[in-house]
Amino acid sequence: MVVKDEELPYLRRCVELATEALEAGDEPFGSVLVGGDGAVLAEDHNRVASGDRTRHPEFELARWSAAHLTPEERAAATVYTSGEHCPMCAAAHAWVGLGRIVYVASSAQLVQWLGQLGVPAAPVRALPVREVAPDVVVEGPVPELAEEVHALHRRFHRQ
Repeated sequence: MVVKDEELPYLRRCVELATEALEAGDEPFGSVLVGGDGAVLAEDHNRVASGDRTRHPEFELARWSAAHLTPEERAAATVYTSGEHCPMCAAAHAWVGLGRIVYVASSAQLVQWLGQLGVPAAPVRALPVREVAPDVVVEGPVPELAEEVHALHRRFHRQ
């Protein structure tokens, strides 16, 4: 997969947001919602440390888009994210009719990294977005940023 040069700043912002989540004591995930015109519409990072395991940034952006964008605007938007959507977030993305997803690290990469760190398996199977939402255009991983995301997960799970 080749990411356009003009998309890398959005992905770098996702890594920054993941770092903010980590610094707040949360799992390192961050996402940015970008409109069809290239404007950043909303962004968020993981907030599951509160005890609500549904507080993923991709899920929050899906909710935000449903409340603030027309169906046409949602379809033209792209969600950039540090990690491929989990099944819950992929379903929310598809249900609200958001457009493309571009992720830095895949679910398969994350599962491998966490396994190497001895982290127990999650209660929900990690599935590629295409298995949950087959009509969503998905692009990733982005190798030039994946090691930064990997390092954030190592830091989180070694704390």
